Amino acid sequence: MGAQVRVYKRRIKSVTATKKITKAMEMISASRIVKAQRQVDASTPYANELTRAVTAVATGSNTRHPLTTEVERPTRAAVLLITSDRGLAGGYSSNAIKAAEQLTERLTAEGKEVLPYIVGRKGVAYYSFRGRAVTQSWTGFTDNPTYADAKTVAGPLIEAVTTETAEGGVDELHIIFTEFVSMMTQTPVDVRLLPLSIDEATEHAEKTGAGKDQILPLFDFEPSAEEVLDALLPRYVESRIYNALLQSAASKHAATRRAMKSATDNAEELIKSLTRLANAARQADITQEISEIVGGASALADATAGSD
Repeated sequence: MGAQVRVYKRRIKSVTATKKITKAMEMISASRIVKAQRQVDASTPYANELTRAVTAVATGSNTRHPLTTEVERPTRAAVLLITSDRGLAGGYSSNAIKAAEQLTERLTAEGKEVLPYIVGRKGVAYYSFRGRAVTQSWTGFTDNPTYADAKTVAGPLIEAVTTETAEGGVDELHIIFTEFVSMMTQTPVDVRLLPLSIDEATEHAEKTGAGKDQILPLFDFEPSAEEVLDALLPRYVESRIYNALLQSAASKHAATRRAMKSATDNAEELIKSLTRLANAARQADITQEISEIVGGASALADATAGSD
């Protein structure tokens, strides 16, 4: 029975060490969530005003621009999927990948060729394991994205949209990211960024508070509305991608915190269970030793009585 007690003690020691690690990761993720939320709040006014400006230009001119004009029969679509570089975040990356798969199936059913663009090692690994081609990928910044990272991601996507499909371009741009709703709720969403629909731009502006109860003024465009769109819409795409990266980072940290808290709680329950088993084994060991002592004393007494 002593050997069994030692086994339980080793397991308790191992689980206790794991608990310390998961508790530390939980605390780190909790601190990172606060920073990520502050970044989202700081970027929101800029994104709102930029959305309002793009909406004003799009509604205030009759210019047919490749970033705002619907293609009559779209044949190719770019899909940007934002996942994580690291694991230990529950179903965070897998849920985003699942949403991307559903969007891909829908676009394919509409007769469109899908070109995947991936952010995060988890998404890259998913496509690589299945032998599926990825147009372009980026890794290494999902935990703490910057605006420079958003520009790096947005550049090839804007170029693809502004290029003719016959020359390798795309007709549409979609983005899959995880929206941070609260500490307990993070929801994968898919949004079509380009071509920018006036209705979609207005809806987004109202949703974010940029256009709610506001009347858009009339503008004169210098040198032209087309050149204003050339300057504004890339910034619009960059700001939306940056916001999506920040939302995804906050969601990832929240998912990690929740997963690590669950792991810590499970470790505590396992330690309690192993401690009870160890105590029971030790009691059984003591009881057996007492029984052996009593049995030996009884045998010795019987032997002594027989010799007399």
